[in-house]
Amino acid sequence: MKNLVKVVLSLFMMAGVMFAEVLDQSGEKDGYVVSLKTEKSLVVGSNDVLISLSQNDRIIKDAKVKIKVFMPEMPGMPYMDYKAKAKLVGDRYKTNVNFSMSGTWQYHIKFKTADTKVHTIRGSVNL
Repeated sequence: MKNLVKVVLSLFMMAGVMFAEVLDQSGEKDGYVVSLKTEKSLVVGSNDVLISLSQNDRIIKDAKVKIKVFMPEMPGMPYMDYKAKAKLVGDRYKTNVNFSMSGTWQYHIKFKTADTKVHTIRGSVNL
């Protein structure tokens, strides 16, 4: 019976990995188009995230970009967050985000453009 339980649990875990999708979200703020992507499916732990910024079909390469992911406090669980700066790599900003557990994580992407204005995009991801 124990072996059957192990096999069933293993199948569920493999199915979750096989059907997990990469992150691909876009939004618009103040005339800027912001895209958030990953090359691999999001996992608990370390994840490379790519952020693209453009305005009027022109890629923005001179912004300062930060991301904050957080999970609100819930009964029996404290507030959790993770903050990181992104670095320009090619035409996109790359950062690493660490999700400490599965669940729904909210994010704020803040970017400061050459005109010194700070813009914020909000969204969420599910692990």
